[in-house]
Amino acid sequence: MGREEQIIEERIKKIDELRKSGINPYAHKFSLEEKRNLSRDIKEKYSKLDKDEKSKSLEVVAGRVMTKRDFGKISFVTLQDLGGNIQLVFQDKLTPETAIELFKKIDSGDIVGAKGNPMKTKTGEVSILVKEFFILTKSVLPLPDKHKGLKDEDERLRKRYLDIIMDENVKELFIKKQIFWSTIRNFLIKKEFLEIETPILESSAGGAAATPFKTHHNALDLDVYLRISMGELWQKKLLVAGYEKTFEIGRQFRNEGMDAEHLQDYSQMEFYWGYANYEDGMKLVEEMYKLIAKEVLGTLKFERGGHKIDLSKKWVQYDFESLIKEKTGIDIYKVGKTEISKKLKELNLEFDSNLEKWRMVDLLWKFCRKQLSGPGFLVGQPIELTPLAKRKEDDKRKVEQFQVILAGSEVGNGYSELNDPLDQEERLIEQKKLGEKGDSEAMEHDTGFIEALKYGMPPACGFGVSERLFSFLMNKPIRECVIFPLMKPEKE
Repeated sequence: MGREEQIIEERIKKIDELRKSGINPYAHKFSLEEKRNLSRDIKEKYSKLDKDEKSKSLEVVAGRVMTKRDFGKISFVTLQDLGGNIQLVFQDKLTPETAIELFKKIDSGDIVGAKGNPMKTKTGEVSILVKEFFILTKSVLPLPDKHKGLKDEDERLRKRYLDIIMDENVKELFIKKQIFWSTIRNFLIKKEFLEIETPILESSAGGAAATPFKTHHNALDLDVYLRISMGELWQKKLLVAGYEKTFEIGRQFRNEGMDAEHLQDYSQMEFYWGYANYEDGMKLVEEMYKLIAKEVLGTLKFERGGHKIDLSKKWVQYDFESLIKEKTGIDIYKVGKTEISKKLKELNLEFDSNLEKWRMVDLLWKFCRKQLSGPGFLVGQPIELTPLAKRKEDDKRKVEQFQVILAGSEVGNGYSELNDPLDQEERLIEQKKLGEKGDSEAMEHDTGFIEALKYGMPPACGFGVSERLFSFLMNKPIRECVIFPLMKPEKE
């Protein structure tokens, strides 16, 4: 019998012994007359106790046993809860015998409750001298080794619950992620945006240039797609309907590559702001990003992939055409595929020679982008790369678009929305042709959306940002910032 099998057998034996003694090792609830407090609050409340001093007050705690040390007449348990850790003290003649006997039945990983007097030990640690003790959940499997933890990345992500138990930083990460999304939500609501919900299953994949997931709706006998945008076309229909400011936070899905910055399913926010344009959007987004960083990090400075970013600095505007010419020598409006292909090869960039010219231009831009730390906005994008954006009045080759640039990447995208239904229809027809030629990122021609536009949509600005921004703030791969990322099934 291996060591783990022996531990499991011993724990199951303890479960049987508890049941025989009339104690349910899997309690229905834990509630005492006194309120249960988190460890950090108790430590703060009793931090001024002198060493060896004991309070007459009683405090109730509950959590997971992380360590157990028995020294005969005095024993200790390290209890972990959402507020951190606190030490439980079991002392001969001061702790009731019933509690001491229960202490003998517990193991690391068990969930327990305790009531007792706060005290400060000789080493100055705020602890609880146990007066009552309760076993709430008996663990069968042992926790990973305290010092070794979970070293294998796949195992950490697959067994995220253990990763969170063993690493306080991981636990804190997802608390910060909640702050991230609540800050965005509260910011927009205070700006009088209406939070809405739009369909996840759609009969056509619209609102972005991306490859969708496809499935079948049995009841309607209809092939449908998981949405690739956060209800972009639906939210524009709501602008037609008369709502002037809307936003949605939810999950969207793109059946594409996976790397440190991209996943196939992830959370996204998009807002649509009637009677505004991309310049208004840039001002609002800069204000929002600064607030997000302040609330999540407590500072406007952070690092990502070797880039140092300070959001308090002046946000630069990078012109698409000028930047590519500066960094590569290519004038995107004067050269064709041959010259661009040659430059891509010079830069050792992989590409498909069958790509349309503007997809190749986009690869050049991404090469240049990696050299920019930001904060800033990319502007002046070619119309061919953004079929849903409004043309610039002073240069019809370009659109009124802005993309947030941080640490060499695009971390947010917005534009003045195209509200000319005839222009929009023409562009979507062109996108359909590209799709028929094999462009997997080409948009579909959504006739329902065009019909809605023909009733009249006010000028508007739209913007979207995903949880990639959170991963940038945390300086971690995006997969690390998903609490339960999709994993391949374990091999049996």
